[in-house]
Amino acid sequence: MNNIPTKAEILAWISDHPDKASKRDIAKAFGVKGAARIELKRLLSEMEAEGQLARHRRSYAGAGELPPVTVLRVLEPDSEGDLFAEPLEWHGEAPAPRVLLHLRDRDPAIGPGDRILARLTRVDGADHAYDAKLIRRISAGPTKVLGIFRKTAEGGRIVPIDKGVDREWLVPREAAGGARDGELVEAEQTGPRARLGLPRARVIARLGDPTAPKAVSLIAIHQHGIPDEFPPEVIAEAERAKPASLKGRMDLRDLDFITIDPADARDHDDAVFANPDSDPKNPGGHIVWVAIADVAHYVRPGSALDREARRRGNSTYFPDRVVPMLPDRLSGDLCSLHEGVNRPVIALRMVLDAKGRKRHHDFHRAMIRSRATLSYQEVQDAIDGQPNERTAPVLDTILRPLYAAYDAARTARSVRQPLDLDLPERKIVLSESGEVVSVAFRERLDAHRLIEEFMILANVAAAETLEKKRSPLLYRVHEEPAPEKIEALREVARGAGLTLAKGQVLRTEHLNRLLAQAEGTEFDELINMATLRSMTQAYYAPENFGHFGLALRRYAHFTSPIRRYADLLVHRGLITAHGWGDDGLSAWDIEHLDETAKLISEAERRSMAAERDTADRYLAAFLAARVGAEFTGRVSGIARFGLFVKLDDTGADGLVPVSSLGNEYFRFDPHEQVLVGERSGTRIAIGQRVTARLSEADPVSGGLILELLSIEGTAIAGNGRKRASTRRATGPGSKRQTRPAQGRKLVRHKKKVAKAARKTARKPR
Repeated sequence: MNNIPTKAEILAWISDHPDKASKRDIAKAFGVKGAARIELKRLLSEMEAEGQLARHRRSYAGAGELPPVTVLRVLEPDSEGDLFAEPLEWHGEAPAPRVLLHLRDRDPAIGPGDRILARLTRVDGADHAYDAKLIRRISAGPTKVLGIFRKTAEGGRIVPIDKGVDREWLVPREAAGGARDGELVEAEQTGPRARLGLPRARVIARLGDPTAPKAVSLIAIHQHGIPDEFPPEVIAEAERAKPASLKGRMDLRDLDFITIDPADARDHDDAVFANPDSDPKNPGGHIVWVAIADVAHYVRPGSALDREARRRGNSTYFPDRVVPMLPDRLSGDLCSLHEGVNRPVIALRMVLDAKGRKRHHDFHRAMIRSRATLSYQEVQDAIDGQPNERTAPVLDTILRPLYAAYDAARTARSVRQPLDLDLPERKIVLSESGEVVSVAFRERLDAHRLIEEFMILANVAAAETLEKKRSPLLYRVHEEPAPEKIEALREVARGAGLTLAKGQVLRTEHLNRLLAQAEGTEFDELINMATLRSMTQAYYAPENFGHFGLALRRYAHFTSPIRRYADLLVHRGLITAHGWGDDGLSAWDIEHLDETAKLISEAERRSMAAERDTADRYLAAFLAARVGAEFTGRVSGIARFGLFVKLDDTGADGLVPVSSLGNEYFRFDPHEQVLVGERSGTRIAIGQRVTARLSEADPVSGGLILELLSIEGTAIAGNGRKRASTRRATGPGSKRQTRPAQGRKLVRHKKKVAKAARKTARKPR
């Protein structure tokens, strides 16, 4: 009979050979053959029961140990940017060991939630127990869903809150996480998607009452994965920050800088000052100063603050809260240019001639003290002859010189011809409890345009300086529209009786001529909306492709480093280029510039989507009490499944399902972007004036369903009656035609949406 090893010998051998720890490997190592294998199997089972060994699939490891090759789930990067992972199978009594993932250049991109097969190496004396190298990625992170939990006998179901998603998720009782009926929850998929039946999920976060007013932005934060909690080390680093000293800075505290922001602004990162140029060689010229908070002084490359700011990319603004890029100690205090206190800045001095053309500029690292923190409205009121107690003392000495410089800059702007869209900005006003009090449109004032123009000039100057000094930088890129988009705009213009000329290199001045043709006509809003839709989306890149919308050859974001990471990198570039200190661009910053550009461009789109979804939900909540009321608006979009209408008084967008358009079939023409009634010939196109009745308003999803009553004053025939699902054509060769599957699905979908809306309206228990 073969010699069976002792338990101690087995443990010692596994410790020395962690990559060869299967039952077969152990038997081979000790020469165990034949019937003796049964005894070895019994011994290994006994050691496993005693807790001396842990079995991982077909291999063994010491208790509290992981096998040399195992499946891991990748976690979120820590504050230092390192990727850690956790084992999917862990049977020890202590918490699962920390595993640090080391990715090689040839490895694919790995993200949080991904399942990977990795080779482990035990490490001692580190803050983690294992190093891991990727063998292969098994699957991407699990699908996440945000929805309303509905308790059932078997556990529960989740009704998703996303508009257009009607498939529910099944939650087993043991995976409910204590969720209550009617609660808003975040869940993730468990196991592979089933071909038949409902997909399964487990609750990973309970978010409370979905009907609570302040849950609206919370839904968007979770839905879009916006980081809203700072790690402790980031908060600690911010709290240790001290006010900057004057050492190494130009003292500009005697200049009359002021900040001009919205009345509800949460931070103030730019200040301006202007006066006439006394140089006789520049008659009628102006000196314009733009001072921007020196965030780079506090947020050093590679610090915990820097890594978190890069991860967030930008601040995200909601009607009831802000998710800042930087902790409040910086964004609301040390980096905010508050009235009457010393603040470090990077200041730009520009010399403009009488026609607003920039003659030259220079940057300085400086210290300022703002004279006043003013709002756009009170500055405009002062210029219009109605100063208050805050603006009266600075009207002649500060405000009028600023407006004089702006008048000159506006002359230069008119020559440059940037795209001149006139699209009102919506403002949602909330009560202290978070209820929507009113929805209105912000009036666009000359005070807004003044700050906007000076910030554009500053951004151009930053890009020019860094190019001249051959410093790496991130450009703000806005490429010209695609030809097919411009052709679609030309079709819309032609339908409105307007002209967008062909056969020339497209420039913004051509689009401005079209906008000028439409100004003051019934097609004004239509042409502005269609022009906006034809534009490409701006992004960040280390290469310069110009900024089409602003008609600028080079452009970089410099003026908002408190809320945009791109601006912080431009500040660091200026610091390095001028030799102002050791807190400029690091070698790591430069090496990863392209990766950073992609990261923050994606973060910007994420924030825009979250802000848009939040506005939709607030508007739906505001309009929920007016279901059944009639509204006027314009068609803002056309699709195969229906049309979208933008309501006049709130700017809210609602869907008119094609199935509700009377008792005839409407055919979608994608080229002309119209719906055409096959019997009546009724054409529904973008920009048409309509009257609609509000049928549904779901505050949880933000969805509005409308019933179209009239187009351009003409009633929709047979509207509100259920259209037959089939129709017959007459004449030779005619065929029986059925409603397309898309239409049938939409009808079923709308029924489910209505049912879900009724469910979510119930007060949670």
